[in-house]
Amino acid sequence: MLALIAAGVFGFALLLDLLNTDFGAPDLFNWNTLVLIGLFLLALYLGGVGSGPRTGTGTGGRRYFGRRPGRG
Repeated sequence: MLALIAAGVFGFALLLDLLNTDFGAPDLFNWNTLVLIGLFLLALYLGGVGSGPRTGTGTGGRRYFGRRPGRG
């Protein structure tokens, strides 16, 4: 989830850069600040903060429905 938010922040920063605007708040919406926010969110995601991929019901193994392979 944090990676998606970071991608959104990077997309917004790119849009601001391409349109060459700051929405009247140059200190709040400048390119450097948005890039640092995006990098911070990516660092949190890579550090394991937030919801990552979930594994089923906690069995830890692969689930087989029906006949299991390798059992003649």
